[in-house]
Amino acid sequence: MDAVYIKGQVGLYDKFYVTVGLLALAGIGDALVQGGLIGVAGELPERYMQAIVAGSGGSGVLVSMLRILTKAVFPQDADGLRKSAYLYFFTSIVFMVICIVLYNVAHKLPIMQYYEELKAEAVKEEKAEKGPMTRPVWRATLWNIVGTVKWYGFGIVLIYVVTLSIFPGYITEDVHSLVLKDWYPVLLITGYNVFDLVGKSLTAVYLLENAKVAISACVVRLLFFPLFIGCLHGPQLFRTEFPVSLLTCLLGLTNGYLTSVLMIMAPKSVQIQHAETSGIVMVLFLVVGLASGSVIAWFWVI
Repeated sequence: MDAVYIKGQVGLYDKFYVTVGLLALAGIGDALVQGGLIGVAGELPERYMQAIVAGSGGSGVLVSMLRILTKAVFPQDADGLRKSAYLYFFTSIVFMVICIVLYNVAHKLPIMQYYEELKAEAVKEEKAEKGPMTRPVWRATLWNIVGTVKWYGFGIVLIYVVTLSIFPGYITEDVHSLVLKDWYPVLLITGYNVFDLVGKSLTAVYLLENAKVAISACVVRLLFFPLFIGCLHGPQLFRTEFPVSLLTCLLGLTNGYLTSVLMIMAPKSVQIQHAETSGIVMVLFLVVGLASGSVIAWFWVI
């Protein structure tokens, strides 16, 4: 692949098509895995969902640390960028292998088997009460689950519409520092990822259990738009490193904490036999938020 598509033996558009195709496959794989993991975690106690969400934040921190390492060690030329890519892909492969092994081991743990048995008993009781799970019954059950978690899903969509409309596009393209130079966007992205992880970890200490307050907080995050516009177009004082860094860290902190809160609360709002499905529905809302935020960012709203 490197010889054919990076060193220029195939035309520009061929490389572009292959890259887009591989990204699409990666996206499909990520959606399937994420839906499965969130679904399984939805059946378990809260700390397991919190751990999975925090793990996603940890992956962002790892990528930022790798970027700082490669930028500091490798030259910023074609050869250095190629070495950086090799390191990223090697690290990704190692973690994927570890995750595959641990995922298969996890299903053999006593706690997993215990909650699987609870789910099986609940499903059996539901069948005895409502009869066989025919297509109309399944459809009605699914829409009932969607109706139960819709406001949690709305909060998730809103979180990522706000976040991705600003980050990373604005952070990497529109801010500049005479002191930090090209390190500035790298450090801003690192700050965002670190505080995103902090936010996703805070729910292990304190979990906001009021859904109305959590969803209202998601709406309040719309204030990040005028605040970042002020950093971009406002007085010179607002365009300095401190205000931009502070807002970026707050963006990451609120993104992480509210995501964790809503992803934990949603599966607990339904019966245990529907917790896995509710987790998958929340992943669908998450994907909608990610896609919507990315499209809005493309229009460069700030």
